[in-house]
Amino acid sequence: MNEIIKNNNPKNKKTGKISILTPCFNEVKNIVELSERIRLTAAKLSYDYEHIFIDNCSTDGTVDKLRILAANDKKIKVILNARNFGAVTSPYYGILQSYADACIMIPSDLQDPPEIILEFVKKWEEGYKIALAVRRNTKVSKWGNIVRKLYYRLLNKVSEVGLVNDATGSGLYDQQVIKLLRSLNDPYPYFRGLLCEIGFPIATVPYTQQKRKLGETKHNFFSLLNEGLLGVVKQSKLPVRLFTMIGGVCSAISFVIVISYFIAKLMFWNTFQIGIAPLIIGFFFMMGIQMIGLGLIGEYAVINLAHARKMPLVVEAERINFEKE
Repeated sequence: MNEIIKNNNPKNKKTGKISILTPCFNEVKNIVELSERIRLTAAKLSYDYEHIFIDNCSTDGTVDKLRILAANDKKIKVILNARNFGAVTSPYYGILQSYADACIMIPSDLQDPPEIILEFVKKWEEGYKIALAVRRNTKVSKWGNIVRKLYYRLLNKVSEVGLVNDATGSGLYDQQVIKLLRSLNDPYPYFRGLLCEIGFPIATVPYTQQKRKLGETKHNFFSLLNEGLLGVVKQSKLPVRLFTMIGGVCSAISFVIVISYFIAKLMFWNTFQIGIAPLIIGFFFMMGIQMIGLGLIGEYAVINLAHARKMPLVVEAERINFEKE
């Protein structure tokens, strides 16, 4: 997505409240430092704030640490999930629980510096309803960074709306944006795509992603594949249409080859040996194409099933420091 032109009617926000959301799962070694850095950063703002942790059923003592933090600071609020609902739905659900003027999402691994909050708020005060952190440099795996960049550029090519390349998920979202997200009632959202589909101008905040110092990454090949496929099937109809075209082309080529072999056999009946190799190669080639196509169709079907079941994004086990309704 191209850089956005600034709003010519900036709003001067001198009062209000900001929610800072931190999704976490087994981050016992990071949440205390994160909480303190966010407290110090928020003290530089002219807004009231709350710090919401949404824990995805941690098993390493994170929940106990969160209880202690919340007991010592009423600005810290905690949502405990009944089970691990995944890295896609849990953060999204947490954003929807914010009713402040804006919500800022900061991950718990400290790879995105909490101090970036100040830059998000500046963009918000300029009039932007969405501000996204964009990775310009990274101190993590270079190969992983290359693959990630290639993926986002490919996704941007096939997407029906322009996406923000290298956005990490950290960002600020105005309450007007959050209200729109609530109204969508999407049970399995591709959050980065939804933000672009809404249509509000998006500010970008470039930063250098730090290497994780403590704890272990929760991302693996399958979780990254899941999110990658989610982006493709949510943002584009092109894969299904592409495989329809490929199927048509392969069928046409197969027909031409069959006719050619048939004519050659008629012309050189005694000397032309068809053999079984071309049949086997053609069979496995077509089977491969069909399996990939069926897999993509299955991804679309799973998304539609999630909508039809109307399952909640998250089931909460407990809330801490929230006002009783």
